[in-house]
Amino acid sequence: MKRYYYFGEYLKEIFGKKVYKVNVDAGFTCPNRDGTLGTTGCIYCNNNSFRPSSCTPTKPLKEQILDGIEYLKQRYKAKAFLVYFQPYTNTYAPTEKLEKLYKEALQHPEVVGLAIGTRPDCVDEEKLELLKKLSKSHMIIIEYGMQSMYDKSLKYIKRGHDYATFLKAVYDTYEKGILVGAHIIVGLPTETKEESLQMAYEINRHPIKFLKIHQLQVIKDTVLAQIYEKNPFPVFEYEEYLDFLVDFIERLHPDIVIQRLFATSPEEILIAPKWKHSKQEILNDINRRFEERNARQGSKCSLSRDRALCY
Repeated sequence: MKRYYYFGEYLKEIFGKKVYKVNVDAGFTCPNRDGTLGTTGCIYCNNNSFRPSSCTPTKPLKEQILDGIEYLKQRYKAKAFLVYFQPYTNTYAPTEKLEKLYKEALQHPEVVGLAIGTRPDCVDEEKLELLKKLSKSHMIIIEYGMQSMYDKSLKYIKRGHDYATFLKAVYDTYEKGILVGAHIIVGLPTETKEESLQMAYEINRHPIKFLKIHQLQVIKDTVLAQIYEKNPFPVFEYEEYLDFLVDFIERLHPDIVIQRLFATSPEEILIAPKWKHSKQEILNDINRRFEERNARQGSKCSLSRDRALCY
């Protein structure tokens, strides 16, 4: 029996086959970098920490997609693809430009949809109407950086918006019939472990279908790295995180699809925590911890999504 509801399983249920992500960089920036809100980005942000080497804006979008599809076909014999607009803020442009880029990505006959990573303060009625139109023929997922439900934490990371802004974007998107995802960071020094666990209860209360969970990582060439160097704060130790993750997912409603369980950054730019485990080893240990504790997603949450009565 599956211990948690993972993204690959969900996609197979929808399309009847495995669907693979093709990561692309369409050359967007961010209002927290271009001077609109700030110039340094969020204090933890170094896009090289999550940008695949194959995902580079020096290549035209179509070429990135074709290269990604060819690689996945050769390695996995893949036949269906979801184009993931990943680095920076992928709705941060005029709607006309977004329409051109999104439609170009959907032209390939084996692309079944788009996943679009963005900020909740970078959508509006016009952009959501565009996504609604595209969602009539393809799967469209918009992934918002929630990061935290606590305004004290959003202020600390210099996010540039409050939690109410995130909730407004979630409901505006949901009401258009567009699938909604959220990204969270756990282990921020502004929050206790219990406060981080409370975010599972909060997510249950809202129409969020997909979730990415990232443990806080301190990355070179970030403001957070400067803070950590001057005054080191606790970060998740490996075994501690395994238990935290199980605790969190037990509180998460079972119909929420988990897209990511942990963050991974290149070793050469990672300052802390250094776990010294491969992605597969971490995943194996997570699954083992679930089995050891006989834990399952939603085991500490009622089945009522409307009220999400958790204990």
